Amino acid sequence: MAPQQPTHFPPFRGKARGKPRGRSLAPDALDALRQLLGDEREQPQRRQRDLLIEHLHAIQDALGHLPLTHLRALAAYMNLPMAEVYETATFYAHFDVIHDDQSPPPALTLRVCDSLSCQLAGADALRNALAVGTDPAEVRVLRAPCMGRCDTAPVVEVGHYHLGHASVERVQAAIAADHIHPEPLDWPRLDAYRQTGGYALLSACRAGEVSVESLMDTLEKANLRGLGGAGFPTFKKWFFVRAEAGPRYCAINADEGEPGTFKDRYYLERAPHQFLEGALISAWAVEADALYIYLRDEYPALHTVLHQAIAELEAAGLVAPGYIVVRRGAGAYICGEESAMIESLEGKPGKPRHRPPFVAQRGLFDRPTLVNNVETVYWIPAIYAQGADWFASQGRHGRSGLRSFSVSGRVKNPG
Repeated sequence: MAPQQPTHFPPFRGKARGKPRGRSLAPDALDALRQLLGDEREQPQRRQRDLLIEHLHAIQDALGHLPLTHLRALAAYMNLPMAEVYETATFYAHFDVIHDDQSPPPALTLRVCDSLSCQLAGADALRNALAVGTDPAEVRVLRAPCMGRCDTAPVVEVGHYHLGHASVERVQAAIAADHIHPEPLDWPRLDAYRQTGGYALLSACRAGEVSVESLMDTLEKANLRGLGGAGFPTFKKWFFVRAEAGPRYCAINADEGEPGTFKDRYYLERAPHQFLEGALISAWAVEADALYIYLRDEYPALHTVLHQAIAELEAAGLVAPGYIVVRRGAGAYICGEESAMIESLEGKPGKPRHRPPFVAQRGLFDRPTLVNNVETVYWIPAIYAQGADWFASQGRHGRSGLRSFSVSGRVKNPG
């Protein structure tokens, strides 16, 4: 399902150029873009600057690469300087920019993870064997950073299918079977989640039965902190963002690119609706105009899961269409840093911002933005249902609360 377009931006008011700058524009490339992306003359919102990376993904998905002719056409389509489009496309590892004098890459790409756990499991030898055993005119073999599947090392991405415990024979079998698309995930649907009390807290919050202050007090007593690394108290983040004048936004950082880390994937695959409820409660707490989820491109099956789960929420009337916006990363490790993620959400290269100001003051679209980690918001419904003391009492050795760890490498039970 294609992502819903946000409805909370002002209309595009840019002045279209009479002709593109730089090299001449290929009319057929612009026509092809309009067929792929929609006609920007009839839908001017398609020119929104923050959609640039989404448009690049659409072209890469359709063609398998980004021809320079199409980048020129995209610059004209979005009324942007070609330099900005080119800079953004070449910043991200998952975009293959092909110049006019270059040949497109082979139809199939094998990405062999070279992170530590995969190295321990023989990734280098596997990559070399695959390079020898495949036709470079039809298949290219690349090394790639951590794919977040360290518990099944070594991992090879065959097209967009992630093959765990990979071997030459298993990769060749996947190629022969044309198994190049993400494996569908089996996940608990909305009805099943609601039968266990799911979205009861969100409904109570919206109905005024639970106040922001009481919920913040519960999270303070539970000692819930940011579980993406920094460990900043969650209730304080809410407080600081609420103190800023609106409009405000909420953004969830699901770009866990740290080598050896896959805990967020674990929760998203098994309980997407619990995650979404926690995210929506966070957005409600700061009166966010929209909720953004920035999900790493290495998790293609989860993109489908989230879009389907959001569609269920919209159909059930639990969220307004377009309020939750899912955006794809594009293979940039640095976008795990919150301000770099904000830049990427705006359709720009993911370069960290100077601070201050902090994103709680000036974040997405220069507005106050609450940024939380997947696991952090995942725990919110459970903490309220079972009590702050339940969560706080889980700690050991003088610590309080729960924190997940990704275990892989030479261990008996990775996971």
